[in-house]
Formats: sequence, structure tokens, C-alpha cells
Amino acid sequence: MEMSAASEGGTHQGPENKHEEKVQNPNRREAETKAEMGNKTWADLAGEMKIFLWNPEERTCMGRTAKSWGLILLFYFIFYTCLAGMFAFCMYVMLLTLSPYTPTYRDRVSPPGVMIRPYLNGFTIAFNVSKPSTWRPYVDSMHQFLAAYDDKIQEEKNIECISGKYFIQGGSDSEEKKACQFKRSLLQNCSGIEDPTFGFSKGQPCILLKMNRIIGYRPGAGVPVSVDCKVQKGNESDLRSVDFYPGNGTFDLMYYPYYGKLTHVNYTSPLVAMHFTDVKRNSLVPIQCKLNGKGIINDVNNDRFLGRIIFTLSIGK
Repeated sequence: MEMSAASEGGTHQGPENKHEEKVQNPNRREAETKAEMGNKTWADLAGEMKIFLWNPEERTCMGRTAKSWGLILLFYFIFYTCLAGMFAFCMYVMLLTLSPYTPTYRDRVSPPGVMIRPYLNGFTIAFNVSKPSTWRPYVDSMHQFLAAYDDKIQEEKNIECISGKYFIQGGSDSEEKKACQFKRSLLQNCSGIEDPTFGFSKGQPCILLKMNRIIGYRPGAGVPVSVDCKVQKGNESDLRSVDFYPGNGTFDLMYYPYYGKLTHVNYTSPLVAMHFTDVKRNSLVPIQCKLNGKGIINDVNNDRFLGRIIFTLSIGK
């Protein structure tokens, strides 16, 4: 009985020892590996790196012979040359379908946006009448902008056109187009000729409004587009009087369509001047000026420049 018990005990101990040996073997191997690595000096590691970079016996560089490096470099050279050639060919074919004179797709930009002058540091025009230093930058900006509209320059470069009808010009797309005269004298009290301060010195500022250029666009569908201004939010009596030039604040049809900067070289965008002759002083007055005409969109809330513009006047004494 004792012998059988001893034998049974021996059979149970055998597997446990083997299992312990298996668990200890990986740890032992890892320790041996660390010991071998620890025996290497920095000089040995540097020597191995040197051999890796250039092995004089096998005449290899980073494990490759000169022939191997030549073949792999040749492969990548041919590969990337083909990729570049395919890209250049696709670009060439695409450019053949485009015209440098007329955009292919214009369906998303037909309703024009608008912009004002002067435009210095945003859409708040603030100044004190008694302090010329506050309004002089606006005046200088206006003179600089209207320099291209001087009567003599317009007479030299552009022609007189028939008012009230589109100035449609035939010929090829690459043929240079003529432009109609828009003289700054048409802006009358806002021309800066009789009053070089554009009304700023009197607290009656002139603001210029222009439509953005769109190639081939004919605004108003045969009827001139007009401009009106009102207080955007607040008391409407804050803006009591506005005069518009030229005429009743309309964009004459003869300045349209626009043919692009490559062919319509001397084209100057028509303007509408808004003369704010009676605005509440010492107060922020938000003003909205918008275009009115067939096909004009001016009521999109998330686009403040589509067919309208919002700015603030602050006129101090």
C-alpha cells in the first residue's frame, strides 16, 4: 500500500515538473538573449551597422548589390514616370474641353452679389464730422476707386453706347470687345468733382454700390435693375432721406453683358451712388440696400451679399 501510494505520488509530480520547466524555459531563453545582447559593446553595434551599410566581402549596401539597387531604382523610375505621364495626359485632355474666355458652367452664379465702396475695415462706416482724420481715409479710398472712371479716361478708352438696351457683341470668343463709357460725372453729387469729400465733411456720406461681374449675365431680363435702401432693424425714421445717382438708382442695360477680363479689357463696372443726406446722428444705423428686378434674388438669409448688402452708418457730430 505504501509503495503504491509512493508511485501515485511520483506520477503526480512528473507532469507538474514538466509544466514548471515549460514555464521557466521562455524566461530562461529571454534572459539568455538579454545576456548575449548585454555582452555587445557600442563598438560591436557600430561595426555591425557599418557592415550593414557596406559589406566589402559581399560588396552589398544595406543588403543589396549594385545590380539589385539598379534594378529597383529603374523599376520605380519607370513606374512614377508612367504615373506622371498619365496625370499630364488627363490634365491636357481636360484643358482641351475648357475655354479661357467663357466658363463652362455658370448655372450656380447667375444671381449677382453686390459690394460697396468705400470698404476699409469692414461694413461699419463710422466717423465724426468735426474730426477730418476720422473720415479722410474713406474719402481717399473713394478717389482711388473712381480714378478709372475719370471722364477723360473713359472718353479715351471706351465708346458711347445706346442707353436702355443690352450691348451685345458678336465675333469669336477671343475677339476683343468694346466697353461702354461710365463717367464719374454721372454720379453727380457723389462724383467727388464738386464736393471732393463725397459729403463726409457735412455728415452726408456717399456710398457706391456695384454688382459683381458675371460673364454673359443680362440682369433684369430687359428691364433695368434698381436699388433701394432702408433701415434693416430698428426705427425707420433713423434713415430719412437717400438720393440715388445716376437717374433713379438703376443699372443701365447698355453695360451688359460682360465678356470677361481677357476680351473686355477696358470694361468698368456700372455704379449706383447712394447719398445719405439725412441719417440719425450719434447712433448706429444698420442699413440694407438691395437690388430689385426680374431674376434677382435678395432674400436669402444665409448670404448677406446675394442681391443685397448690409452695412452700418455711425455719424458723429
